[in-house]
Amino acid sequence: MHSLIQGIIEERIRRGIAPAASWPVEERRDLISSARAAKGRGQIPIIAEIKPKALGRPLTAEEVSAYAKAYAEGGACAISVLTEPTNFLGSLENARIAREAGLPVLRKDFIFDERQLSEVQADLVLLIAALEIDLDRFIEAARSLGMEPLVEVHTEEEMQAVLKTDARIIGINNRNLNTLEVDLAVFERLAPRALEAGVFLVAESGVHSRADAERMMAAGADALLVGTELMGRPKRLEEINRI
Repeated sequence: MHSLIQGIIEERIRRGIAPAASWPVEERRDLISSARAAKGRGQIPIIAEIKPKALGRPLTAEEVSAYAKAYAEGGACAISVLTEPTNFLGSLENARIAREAGLPVLRKDFIFDERQLSEVQADLVLLIAALEIDLDRFIEAARSLGMEPLVEVHTEEEMQAVLKTDARIIGINNRNLNTLEVDLAVFERLAPRALEAGVFLVAESGVHSRADAERMMAAGADALLVGTELMGRPKRLEEINRI
């Protein structure tokens, strides 16, 4: 694990777990059906990310709301929200605000303690195989709270381990968490094994253009997670997601 990631986890342990949030009685929004609807509209299904680190500063509540609204209007199939505050400058409140746009919301953070799952309402939550958590237990815990896990892998070994679980959505991260290098070929190499299993596949990291998006879709992606490219100009989404 890269020292940056290890530092984030150590800081999180020092910071502690936020109090469990109250969970409004709402129907969970489904990423898979939302992605299929986007395809039906002639769009590449994109999970558009609110990533304050790309701007180098935290976002105000008004800015988070504006990004979420712009993503919804631009045809995103879901919104990913970084909630890690130390390095990624995110917050739990950003996830709550983003949900007001009406799209499925993915909470993206470094989850290594089951208590973290209760900190904020989301429709999906990122679980990272590289953190070596008990995936079966965390998947069950997330679903008990009304969240669908998006389980992230980067290696063949991680993919094999995740395919032994009940994960329905797998994200293949093109970024190596040991070196932080990005290579779109990672998705192309790992996708065939997951496609055989029939899971919903998300390509994560490294999509900066329409050509990148088309390359990932051609390799078998059901949806793409795009963050950095959209933070400077949310309207960029409409240039990337048109089929």
